[in-house]
Amino acid sequence: MLKKETDMQVVATVSDGENILQKIEKKIPHIVLLDLGLSKQISINVVKTIKSDYPNVKIIVMDLIPLEADVYEFVQAGVSGFILKDANINEFFKTIRSVYKGDKVLPSHLTFSLFSQIVEHALNGSKETIIKESVQMTKREKQVIDLIADGSTNKEIAQVLHLSPYTIKSHVHNILEKLALNTRVQIAKHAYLSESN
Repeated sequence: MLKKETDMQVVATVSDGENILQKIEKKIPHIVLLDLGLSKQISINVVKTIKSDYPNVKIIVMDLIPLEADVYEFVQAGVSGFILKDANINEFFKTIRSVYKGDKVLPSHLTFSLFSQIVEHALNGSKETIIKESVQMTKREKQVIDLIADGSTNKEIAQVLHLSPYTIKSHVHNILEKLALNTRVQIAKHAYLSESN
């Protein structure tokens, strides 16, 4: 597909097990398309190594639907764009051309979330503390997160915190918005991962 485009040239392809850095050293491409079929940690390390040795090479990663936390990690490591594996041909080419011009391209499902604004901070070189402040939870929201992580329902949380179930529902909604999550289960998982880090 890429070879048919007049403004694009495929200089090399690399399969599993081959040394991607040797290929980059020989060809010095403008863009590397990286399929995240590898484990996340291996992929992150590949990105970091490429950016360390060849800072001008732009990297686009391809994945099914990356998690918000993964997107943040990849952006921090130096990735410029994301292509979802169900993207159509036009989106595929548009992402490559945009990244080539210097734009940053987030996965479409995150484009309008608060999370995308946090990633924008990261892309623009904001310090991590600023990024963390932008998703700062209130004391009450932290209490709600802890109780959700313990498996409590909104009604049970309301009783513990002496608030109405409606107020708890509102807190849950705000937490989901701040973390760009969709379900209570994801909140519980986020709480667990935060503790383990």
